[in-house]
Amino acid sequence: MELKVYNINGSETGRTVVLDDSIFAIEPNDHAIYLDVKQYLANQRQGTHKSKERSEVSGSTKKLGRQKGGGGARRGDINSPLLVGGGRVFGPKPRDYRFKLNIKLKRLARRSALSYKAAENKITVVEDFTMEAPKTKKMLEIMKNLNVAEKKSLFIFSESNNFVSLSARNLQNVKVANVLQLNTYDVVNATNLIISEASLVEIARVLATNK
Repeated sequence: MELKVYNINGSETGRTVVLDDSIFAIEPNDHAIYLDVKQYLANQRQGTHKSKERSEVSGSTKKLGRQKGGGGARRGDINSPLLVGGGRVFGPKPRDYRFKLNIKLKRLARRSALSYKAAENKITVVEDFTMEAPKTKKMLEIMKNLNVAEKKSLFIFSESNNFVSLSARNLQNVKVANVLQLNTYDVVNATNLIISEASLVEIARVLATNK
């Protein structure tokens, strides 16, 4: 696929780039995307949830009534889950939700997500740019010039771009990442991808099929 290269003013530079078909034009694997997104979201969970069980609730352990003949359940002491204020049955406990995925599957998921965006014409290639200082107003101006101001946008650079990241930090629908930070969830979650010209070479290196 051949795309035009734009500058931050939204004008064509007269140059074009050819997207690597092994990354941007494969048959997408939906299950690989599902697994990679599931892993990403699972890794975000703190897993600190906790409720008290019967043995952890503060209260008397005295048996409230006789074992049989009371006409109700044999609930024992006041900490019983059957009573208000008692412990919880099979409540949540702290746990680690992280799980591992094969690196080849993760690369396949990212190539699949990028292929979906390319097929939907949701990729814009811009020439490399930087900022001399953090300016949210300038970032908004760039987005308007590229016609992505009202859409969820993911800016991808070949390396970390601190001033651009700081300029986009206060914008709700914008995320900035370098190629090494690129993940399937961010690609799928974004409406438009704005990829710098230099980062295409880095994407081809990181997501190469022969790795």
